[in-house]
Amino acid sequence: MKILVTGGAGFIGTNLCNELRSRGTTVLACDLYNTDRDEHIRCDMGKYHQIDRVFEDYGPFDYVYHLAAEYGRWNGEAYYENLWQTNIIGTKHLIRLQEKHKFRMIFFSSAEVYGDYEGRMTEAVMVENKISDTYQMNDYAISKWAGELMCLNSAQMFGTETVRVRPVNCYGPHEEYTPYRGFIPKFIFHCLHRKPYTVYEGHKRIIDYVEDTCRTFANIVDNFIPGEVYNVGGRSEWEMDIKEYSDLILKATGANESLVTYKEAEPFTTKIKTMDFSKAVGDLKHDPEVDPQEGIKKTVEWMKWFYRI
Repeated sequence: MKILVTGGAGFIGTNLCNELRSRGTTVLACDLYNTDRDEHIRCDMGKYHQIDRVFEDYGPFDYVYHLAAEYGRWNGEAYYENLWQTNIIGTKHLIRLQEKHKFRMIFFSSAEVYGDYEGRMTEAVMVENKISDTYQMNDYAISKWAGELMCLNSAQMFGTETVRVRPVNCYGPHEEYTPYRGFIPKFIFHCLHRKPYTVYEGHKRIIDYVEDTCRTFANIVDNFIPGEVYNVGGRSEWEMDIKEYSDLILKATGANESLVTYKEAEPFTTKIKTMDFSKAVGDLKHDPEVDPQEGIKKTVEWMKWFYRI
């Protein structure tokens, strides 16, 4: 089996490549950035000839995990040209190559596609409800839903085979800090550097340790069901208020609560994401092992090492 991972030098991509290679799989990673890693090639998904060259020079591939994307809602607002060029045009380039080369694809969407939907977020929400009932609240979410629609359209028109996944607040080692990251790495980075940060109260989330997640993602090739879509995240009983996560991070880093400013619920942000992971459990043997307390400790240790703290 030969697999291509786009965005393979990114946070989830790095962990996924490690997991796939640990199973004896031949993996090539492509990413926008140069690295010194083995089996890696530079490629801008927004440039068709660059991704086409990957297939011409290194293909054929049995599966492609498509992770390459501009991540985050505020990143999508600040750098919307980059977001649409990569997340939409880049995905379309890859779909065109899928129609030509007939590889199976795993497309990485996001739980952000559920927008401000109130209720249990099963995969059927996006099929059974009007668009107005699942209003995507930012360009990042819109781009991910548009990517899913392009995959579905290609399957209808050209018979391509794709599985879509919707990760939920994934965190862990190999995630470097930027202001546009999720709340876990942002809180940890600020605590380690003793910088102030804001916690918006009234929001609940399930976080998702990356090594658990990547085992599930790697399992997809063992039970590939074309057209399926999966929520992938932590255990439902691990859902907590964001303030509780902040408290765990303060304890794990030894930082003082005086760093934290508490504010009311953040606007344009879902207050509670109640996710359903039963399909991933049934089809993909999804079985998260690392609870938030342990996962945050592991992530703190990695960030302390990475930032030489």
